[in-house]
Amino acid sequence: MRDFRRLAVWEKSRELVLALYRTTKLFPREEMCGLVSQNRRCSASVAANIAEGCGRKGNGEFHRFLQIAAGSGANGTTIFF
Repeated sequence: MRDFRRLAVWEKSRELVLALYRTTKLFPREEMCGLVSQNRRCSASVAANIAEGCGRKGNGEFHRFLQIAAGSGANGTTIFF
């Protein structure tokens, strides 16, 4: 079992989540159920999948969760960055 908090990629994903929440707080209220919600969930999913992969046995499962995290990142957060 790996400690995900020691991974630079997890720390960067955590910073992304925090930055995205700060940024989307400034969005118009009518976007809360659409664009804001989707991007917040996508960014949080990246960090969560990295952490979950660290709790799995073997490198194969860890790599699978990293791929899932990469897919979550490509799903929505690229709109802003």
